[in-house]
Amino acid sequence: MRVSLLNGNSSSFFLRSIFGSGNSLALGSVWRPLKARNPAKAAGFLRCKSMSTDSPVVQVKEKIDLTEKEKMIFDRLLATIRHFDLSTQLRVAGGWVRDKLLGKECYDIDIALDDMLGSTFVDKVTQYLASTGEEAQGLAVIPSNPDQSKHLETARMRIYDTWIDFVNLRSEKYSENSRIPTQMDFGTAEEDAYRRDLTINSMFYNINTSSVEDLTGRGFEDLRSGKIVTPLAPKETFLDDPLRVLRAVRFGARFGFTLDEELKRAAASNDVKDALAAKISRERIGTEVDLMISGNEPVKAIAYIHELQLFWVVFSLPREHELTLPEECDRLCLAYMDAAWSLLQLIGSLSLADEQRRLSLYAALFFPFRTITYKDSKGKKIPIVNYVFRNSLKRKASDAETVVGVHSAVARLLSLIPFLESNVDRELNEDDMGSELVDIPASSKLRVLTGFLLREVKDFWRVALLIAVLAYPFPIGCSEDAMFKHYELDKRKEVFKAVENAILKLGLEKIWEVKPLVTGKDIMNVLQLKSGGPLVKEWQQKLLAWQLANPAGTADECLEWMRQTHLKRIKME
Repeated sequence: MRVSLLNGNSSSFFLRSIFGSGNSLALGSVWRPLKARNPAKAAGFLRCKSMSTDSPVVQVKEKIDLTEKEKMIFDRLLATIRHFDLSTQLRVAGGWVRDKLLGKECYDIDIALDDMLGSTFVDKVTQYLASTGEEAQGLAVIPSNPDQSKHLETARMRIYDTWIDFVNLRSEKYSENSRIPTQMDFGTAEEDAYRRDLTINSMFYNINTSSVEDLTGRGFEDLRSGKIVTPLAPKETFLDDPLRVLRAVRFGARFGFTLDEELKRAAASNDVKDALAAKISRERIGTEVDLMISGNEPVKAIAYIHELQLFWVVFSLPREHELTLPEECDRLCLAYMDAAWSLLQLIGSLSLADEQRRLSLYAALFFPFRTITYKDSKGKKIPIVNYVFRNSLKRKASDAETVVGVHSAVARLLSLIPFLESNVDRELNEDDMGSELVDIPASSKLRVLTGFLLREVKDFWRVALLIAVLAYPFPIGCSEDAMFKHYELDKRKEVFKAVENAILKLGLEKIWEVKPLVTGKDIMNVLQLKSGGPLVKEWQQKLLAWQLANPAGTADECLEWMRQTHLKRIKME
């Protein structure tokens, strides 16, 4: 991939700095203008200060307090062991132990067995339940699927309406060019702990002894000090399974923990970056990114990816095409996402649903790509945003289509914002009008244009508005004064609310659900046509414009307007 760079002044929507509310300042990244010999050029660029290395103080419990349901579940499993006189040690592994020690409830219970497969133990539980007159529920065996990063068979069952997964402890060896283990044996609890991704995820709760086992000797310590550390040497850990790099980023952001310095050096090394690109499926990378974007600290997660120099590994672009990107495009992407996240906090969580919030962050992150395209094998121009979603992250097609649609709507929305945010009636310029508006009264044209836009972007019009506000009336500028920065975001919030209220006042909420008053068959009858075609499509747009301009109009009135307009055209011709 050959990439050309634009300088900072050539992008009309260039975001020069992050204006953070209190939420933004807490993210741990500080954005400052680059110091350079050419001040004009430097004004357009950003420098990201490294994420804070000060570890948080975390309250960690000394022991795990079980809920009544957990006690009942574990008692039932121990009764199975006693019934068959087994020596099996039952250990709850990973995230459940971490979350319980942090005082959080967790319903994801994974149990590791030291001397048998999960399916074998589930059979034992089933037999025991039968001996007591009970019937096992939800039995399932999920086979191993290395291509989807699932290396062990997992047995599942429901106990007291809770899903429990059972797997065996294991030790693993990896090949050089794959994250699929070449050799996997029954392992000890200690071997299993050391093959985990992070020390905070390596602890066990031994059900037999009702105790927490910290077999790496680091789990408690790193949880208390808020550190993200690997049980073994980080480079060895990441080369064995490079997906662990992204998991480290995700957990670091989620809990507000600090990435270990040696871990950061290993993650940023060329060997690990190459391994991440070569050994990990794009589906798995996309899944991790989606969990970050949907999480509680999405900006912090992407900032870690940027800091570890993994941005272009994760959001890879087509290598065989020559692309022109804004200079320091990765920082610009992060800057837009940070600004969007900060603005979301000011606007309030109720403005957007979860799915809208998720895609709004993607739309902000990829906003610098919005005008960049490449040609596919058939010579068709494809937006780079589409490539990143479909190829780099392997996300669903609807995500790509929605974000591309939002970017397209932003460009048109920017021209409408001045009219929508003001309470003064102003006529649109002729350049803003399409052919479907020629016969529409000037006073109705704003409603018509806005209605057409909303009918295209549908439920995501507020997402488009959020992104447009970041570029209106100009990109966020540079300032060292925190209060001024906050004022700038407040002003953008005011614009968002003003435009939102104007759209609601125009009665355009859910306008995309309004059906056309006139059908294609009606149009063909008026025009005396035997079949449809471009002329029918043209009139469909004109009649929809009339309907938007006359929200109280009837089908008969719409058809009469069409007849009169059509007759005028014939006379003029």
